[in-house]
Parts: sequence; C-alpha cells; structure tokens
Amino acid sequence: MEKNRFDMGDIDIAWCPGCGNFRILQTVQETLEKMGKAPEEVVFVSGIGQAAKTPHYMKSHFFNGLHGRALPAATAIKAANPGLTVIAESGDGDMYGEGGNHLIHTMRRNPNITNIVHNNMVYGLTKGQASPTSRLGMVTPVQVHGVFEEPFNPMAMAIAMNASFVARAFSGHPEQTGEIIRQAIEHKGYALVDVFQPCVSFNKMNTLKWFADNTWYVDGSYNPTDRAEAFKTVTAEGKFALGVLYVNERRIPFEENLPAYKRSNTPLYMRSPDREKLAELIATRK
Repeated sequence: MEKNRFDMGDIDIAWCPGCGNFRILQTVQETLEKMGKAPEEVVFVSGIGQAAKTPHYMKSHFFNGLHGRALPAATAIKAANPGLTVIAESGDGDMYGEGGNHLIHTMRRNPNITNIVHNNMVYGLTKGQASPTSRLGMVTPVQVHGVFEEPFNPMAMAIAMNASFVARAFSGHPEQTGEIIRQAIEHKGYALVDVFQPCVSFNKMNTLKWFADNTWYVDGSYNPTDRAEAFKTVTAEGKFALGVLYVNERRIPFEENLPAYKRSNTPLYMRSPDREKLAELIATRK
C-alpha cells in the first residue's frame, strides 16, 4: 500500500492510548490524500491544547500560535496566499473558549478556510476541567459538584451567524467524517466541522459508546440550505445531529472582497511594491 504523503511515519505522538485524536488525524490525512492535495499546498493552523498538537504530526506547512488565536492567523495566511488549502484545527476549549471571540468574527468575515474542532467536552491538556461544551452535571476536579452552566452550542451559534458551512461529525465513524471534511474543504468560504471524540483519560461520561448512542445522521431528505430547519435541528432536545447541517453558497469569501485581488490573483507575498507610486506617496507627505 502506497504511503500517505501527509503521514510523518514512525514518530512519538503525545496522546493517550485510545484518544479520539488519533482517528481524526488519520481521517484528515486520508481525506487530503484522496483529494489529491500535496503537503506543500496545505497549511494547518492551531492554538494550544491536545487537539492543537495535530499539525505537529502532519507532513505539511503549519503555524502553531497562542491559545485561542488560530483563526486570525489562518485568515491572514489565506489572504496572503489564496492558493493554499488552509485548515485551522484545535479543540473545543481553544476554539470555543479562549478563541470564542475570534470564532464569531471569522464567521462574519467568511475566509475560505476549514475549521476542524476536536470536541471531547473537556479540557484534556490541563487535566480535566469543564470546557465550554461540557454537559450539565459532569463532575470534574474543579467542578466537584457538577457543571451547572449551560453547554455552548457551536452549531446553533454558527447558523445564527449565517456561517457559510456548518457540519458535525464523530471520530468513531471515519468514513462519514472524511466525507464531511472533504465537502468542507471544497466549500468556498468558512467551513466549521465540529468532531465529537472521546477523551479516555479525563471524560468518563462522554465515551466512544456514549457518542455513538447519542447521535444520528441527517439523511437525503434533509435540506441544509433551509436555515430555519437547520437551527431547529441543532437546538432540538435529545440526540445530536451529524452531517452537513447548514450551507449558504451565496456568501462571498473574505479574500475575494479584498481590493488587492480585484485586479490580480497574484498572492501578496509574490508582489513587489510599486516604486513610482511609493515615491509619489512619500512626496505628498513632505
């Protein structure tokens, strides 16, 4: 079997045995390979956390930034070189907690990037505190009497913000997850893919079996362009819906709205300043 070009080979990976991150890493690598992507044309951007280590184990370009700050960097990278496939990948704490404000404004800007969030409903790097998506009643070393705050619903917020692609997957179903990620990468605009995955060390409540038992897939009769129906689906009580939940193809990607690309598609890093115009500008300031 031919080696996957995104696979780093026999390296030490600092995740607990059984962690859902392993399956997500493999699924992303296989999806990019099937899509014919080359490592040199892909950039992964992450913040801080266990999921944010994913780019370290991917043979491609990557930028590992501050906690919660992956999306601004990903937006800038795509704007500087629109020809790149840019994927921001971190956990539910990094993206929805520390990075929550950036998440909102990235949805507003609609850069042509894919945002994969590993959602294990706990802070795994810092040893098991409740995360924004932790369920009510979950007992942790910090929330010793159980979580009492309402869990953050990233799908509902994304649809309310009119994000142009909103989907949810489950690491235990790699085939379906790979297909959802492929559609997200091919989508023109910001694409959020929330991926349920178990944390075997610090979340004994939301296990692999729990996610399997508490999720269902939308089928062919579901219309992801119906915003009202999508919002109703992701806010319904009971099991969580999986699949492509909302799509808005009418929104224009951030880069295509930038004046710098109105006359030329040449990436910004390949451009040289117009010396004559620069001299004229300087002259007006004297």
